Amino acid sequence: MHGQEQEWLATQRPSRVREVQAGRLGWTEIDLIDVEGEYARALRDGLEVFGVQVNYLRVGQPRHLVAALNGTRPIAPYVVLCCHGDEGRILMDDVAEELARFQPFNGAVGPDRVREHFRLPGSVTLVTGCDTGEAALADAFLDAGAGTYIAPRGAPFGYASVFAPLFFFYELTELRTPTEAVERLRAHDDELAMWQLYRR
Repeated sequence: MHGQEQEWLATQRPSRVREVQAGRLGWTEIDLIDVEGEYARALRDGLEVFGVQVNYLRVGQPRHLVAALNGTRPIAPYVVLCCHGDEGRILMDDVAEELARFQPFNGAVGPDRVREHFRLPGSVTLVTGCDTGEAALADAFLDAGAGTYIAPRGAPFGYASVFAPLFFFYELTELRTPTEAVERLRAHDDELAMWQLYRR
């Protein structure tokens, strides 16, 4: 970076976007896991506006989800699971019987399956599905290595589940910590107040 450019960037409002303006391809990296979440592609576009490098991974079968999160590939510092949830589980459709026998499991992902199949060393993991902010599921993600787990305890409107990760990453872009970002998110309105942050 040239001296004049460095001086000019120093005059701008502080933001992690300045790192991208200075030539980096992204100030951080996200694994965006699309588990039938409907809004993942729109979320990807929004996150990239914040100067984030997004690895978009579409999940069609349980073994795809395991391959994305079992630690055999490098896990990004941030993981976002765009999904549906219910009663403390990440919902996945059952696969056909002829495919099910080749899968590590079939159906929803609860705490036991997270502990058995996921390895998320140090990641900040954010899950968008309803009721995925239950303590038992959060504990399982932390047991699987996540440094921080963020998800809604309750059933926010679908569009709130798109706005929440965008709001969160906007706050990070503006130099706030994950804890500060979630505090600001929760203060926004009753829908976003459902989001919980867990860490050990």
